Parts: sequence; structure tokens; C-alpha cells
Amino acid sequence: MLAFIVSAIRLGMTLLFGSTGETITEKSGHLNLGIPGIMCVGASCGCYAEYIYIDSVVSKGLEINSILAVLIPVLATLIGGAIMGVLFSFLTVTLHANQNVTGLAITTLGVGISDYMIDKTDLIYIRGAAYFKASLPFASKLGWFGEVFFSHGVLVYLAIIIAVVTSFILNRTRIGLHLRAVGENPATADAAGINVSLYRYVATSIGCGIAGLGGLSFIMDYLNGNWEYVIDDIGWLAIALVIFTVWKPNFAIIGSIIFGGLYIASSYITGVSFAGKELFKMLPYIVTIIVLIFTSMRSKKKNQPPQSLGLPYFREER
Repeated sequence: MLAFIVSAIRLGMTLLFGSTGETITEKSGHLNLGIPGIMCVGASCGCYAEYIYIDSVVSKGLEINSILAVLIPVLATLIGGAIMGVLFSFLTVTLHANQNVTGLAITTLGVGISDYMIDKTDLIYIRGAAYFKASLPFASKLGWFGEVFFSHGVLVYLAIIIAVVTSFILNRTRIGLHLRAVGENPATADAAGINVSLYRYVATSIGCGIAGLGGLSFIMDYLNGNWEYVIDDIGWLAIALVIFTVWKPNFAIIGSIIFGGLYIASSYITGVSFAGKELFKMLPYIVTIIVLIFTSMRSKKKNQPPQSLGLPYFREER
């Protein structure tokens, strides 16, 4: 049970990155179905940056700096994800392309880039993964409590911090108010002097950068540096988590652990066939459908997506 909870938390925080990033994007009125591809690109950028850094340091006979071994791939991941966000925004904001089609195209592109990078580098294990999994030194002294709450790597705690900060910004700051206004009614926000295009560009780029960290976390933390296949299925779970937590990043902290537990539950139950394990992996999506039906029936405004989600904005029609 202890191993199950720890694994659920680590997988959950991977989903939390994607969910938080997508929530920021959707609050601006952008429905980005490219999150799976963006998480793949984030993993590719981070893993390749880690490989280059460690290879260059070792070849020169120098000692690896643990801080740089984490910071460099994180920055590379953020940049890679943000670039994909800028591409998505250019197509949907500037060129007014359909957001659903563009998102699916971004996913296809991201999966292709990840597959190409895996084949090109021929890397199976990223040596720097150990630096991401370093836990707090006093965790072993606290028994099961320390194992559950303090035995995780830096990205687990970073995911929680980003979700809490995002929730605060969205609900307690003027920037968050403007962003929500853009997502609800861009014409009214524009009339009030808010730059709709700028907010959508920035929110989407930041959201995609954060989502990219989910791909890096999945490889470095959850899979212990094992980078040998494409991870797009995790991205779809992250999108489902946004709906499950009704667009609230603080709720997503617990929701991500629930999703992580449901996704890996079959691995901790003996006697389950391969087909049964695949059915178990459907549980997060089934729960999401139930939540979607329930929230739609209640029709509470606070539990609904932004009113202009997925709709292009034409300023000349204001």
C-alpha cells in the first residue's frame, strides 16, 4: 500500500503539471488539445539537454553540478514547451485557425518530434535522473510519514508550488481577473482596454511551458530516466484532469493523485490479465465523464468552462 501511494503521488504530479498548464491556457479561452504532444516535446528537450550537459562535463573530466543537472533540463523543457505554445497561438490567434484541429496537429507534431529524438539519440537511460529523485535527508527518519510526504524529488514539490501559485494568481490578482475576463467574454475585455491577443499568447505559452515539465517529470522522476518510448497518453490524462477538477488548480493537487492511483491500480492487484489492466486504465476517463455529467446537470457557473473556450475572437466584429 505504501509503494502504491508513493507511485500514485509521483505519477499524479506529472499529470498536475499538464493539468495546471492546460488550465492556464483554457482560462484565456484557448482549448489546447496539443498538450500530449507538448509534454512529449518537453520530455525530449529536457532529456536531450541533460544528455548534452552530462556528456560535456564527463568528457572534460569535471564534476557534475547537481543544481545545473536539474536546472538546465528544466529550462530547456520550459523553452521547448513555450515555443510550442507560441506556435499554437500564432495559428489560432493571429491566423484564426480552428483550435481543435490545431491542437491535434500540435499533438501529432510533438509525438513525431519525440519519436525522432528517441531514435536519433538512441538513449535508453538518462544518467542525470538520479539528481531529480534526490529526497529530503530526514525522510528516512520519519517512517511511513516521511516516505509519503518527503521522499520525493524536486519536480514533485515544484508541481504543487506551481499549482498553488497559479490558483492564487487566477483568483486573487488583477492579472488573473483580466485573464478570466478574456476567457469569458473577450469582446467585453477588449472594450475595457485589455489586450486579448497578448493575454492569450502569454497564457498559452506559459501554460505549455508548465505542461512540458510534466513530460520531463514522467521520464526523470516516475520512470527513473527511462526514455525509450513516446508518452502521449499521459497528456490526455492531464486534459481529462482539468475537467475532473472543474478548472481549479488547487483541486487538481488531490485530483492528480486520484488519477495517478486509478491509472496504476492494476499493477498492484494480483491476477489481473493484460486486458484487465487496460480496462483499469480507463477508470480516470470514466470518472471524468461522470464528473462532467454531474457538473453540467448542476449548471453552476463556477464549475463550468470559460464561456468563450475554443472560440476564435475577431476584433473587428466587436
